[in-house]
Amino acid sequence: MEHLNETLGGLVIVIGAVLIVLIVARYTYLVKKAMIEKGLTFERKDYGPKYLDMGCIVSGIGLGLLASSIFTYMDLEEDTMDLLIWGTILIFGAMGLIAAHFIGKRLGQ
Repeated sequence: MEHLNETLGGLVIVIGAVLIVLIVARYTYLVKKAMIEKGLTFERKDYGPKYLDMGCIVSGIGLGLLASSIFTYMDLEEDTMDLLIWGTILIFGAMGLIAAHFIGKRLGQ
């Protein structure tokens, strides 16, 4: 019975996510269609900085995971180890965001 509840719960979450994506896509389509009918134009934004930001943040988080693996070899209490691991990951992710800001600034984005 527990497996059925877990399966149904997962199925409900997936169906909910798909419905949200479909509703947002349909709304966006209708808005663009209405704008075209009224003679308005919409500009496509440059997605370069977003990918740059995401790449730097993911790289920072990856480096944070690598650096935090050092704490698993130390003889620390579990709470202290968890705190150090999460703190390291967050600090490296923030450093990735800062790096993305300065790289984007240098590239003029």
